[in-house]
Amino acid sequence: MKRIKYTKYVPGLADELSMEDLLSALSDYFLQSGFESEFSNFYQLGEREQTLDALREAIRNALLNGDLFDEEMRQQLDQMESSEEMEELIDQIIQRMERENYVSIAPPHDPAQRSSVEGRVGENQAEGEVKFEVTDKALDFLGYRALRDLLGSFGKSNFGRHDTRDQATGIEASGSSRTYEFGDTLNLDITATLSSAIQREGLSLPLNIEYSDLQVHQCEYQSSCATVLMLDCSHSMILYGEDRFTPAKKVAMALSQLIRTQYPGDTLNLVLFHDSAEELPLSQLARVRVGPYYTNTREGLRLAQRILARQRKDMKQIVMITDGKPSALTLEDGRIYKNAFGLDPLVVSQTLEEVSKCKRAGIMINTFMLASDYGLVQFVQKVTEMCRGKAYFTTPYTLGEYLLMDYMSRKTKTVH
Repeated sequence: MKRIKYTKYVPGLADELSMEDLLSALSDYFLQSGFESEFSNFYQLGEREQTLDALREAIRNALLNGDLFDEEMRQQLDQMESSEEMEELIDQIIQRMERENYVSIAPPHDPAQRSSVEGRVGENQAEGEVKFEVTDKALDFLGYRALRDLLGSFGKSNFGRHDTRDQATGIEASGSSRTYEFGDTLNLDITATLSSAIQREGLSLPLNIEYSDLQVHQCEYQSSCATVLMLDCSHSMILYGEDRFTPAKKVAMALSQLIRTQYPGDTLNLVLFHDSAEELPLSQLARVRVGPYYTNTREGLRLAQRILARQRKDMKQIVMITDGKPSALTLEDGRIYKNAFGLDPLVVSQTLEEVSKCKRAGIMINTFMLASDYGLVQFVQKVTEMCRGKAYFTTPYTLGEYLLMDYMSRKTKTVH
């Protein structure tokens, strides 16, 4: 007779590790935007490459410097710190990440194939080097975690829709009833409808209810909003010893998660502006790095207006995150006019003309400034005055709180 021997399953460290906690520990590595510091745990020489070796080093730092295990597991980890067991553990973790669809691993680079980046042939990847890609599942989780952390910082958990002073017919009744009109949600006020029929015909059976007797509940009218997030990705966002772009990306991911889960009727589009401007799918946001040097605010506003013109929403707004003065302009012939000192009269006048067009189109511009130099403050105050928007003088650490609260509250105020 065939015998089957069962043994007790003993999970290893790779199985005990929480993937969510690991992704949170690696979030700065996955989302970094080109800011390189020798004081960073994930510092790399040269351009950042998503290679398997770099991922191994990032996981090693997270395991050794993070708080991913309990005391007993930590002791086991400390014992293997300088042994081959550590390398085996890291390989097991990477295999699990791939198996659970948090990363996808690409085959080694073939030097005979032509690179798709600016026509270069295999300059950035050595022969036989293995790359990985962060999956949409992992990026979606990072957006959720960023949203949870930001909302948790000011004690909010459940949010409704965008309330207005108007009333409409809907499911939740919060006002008096009124006569039904064509197109209303047929949320009948049965008591008022029967009362109207009885007053007209008296108390008799069968009761004849006519069209004019129909009464419907009223609720608060909740509007929909179309938002374009203009994100400054000029080189100044990683200069001066501070990474401003990575926190901005995290806030944008959190805003996208908030709209998708709490405001499903709203839309969010992303515009990156630097020497020029382009629209980017939100799914690619986490993979973006800081771009060229200048700040073409006017081109970003022009593109944002074209996007909002396609949206049929009650409310339209532009949320602009920037740390620099307008320093570039796209001329009529397509050439880029640049002035590194900023506040060039030609650039400023053309940019403010675009702001004026936003005002005429009923588009509000809310600006979140990550710098406070005198010239930028003056420019943003002028934009705010023209569009009756809001200006937030904030830092990378408080950006998320101000931006999300502004989106949800719609209160007109300036935060200094």
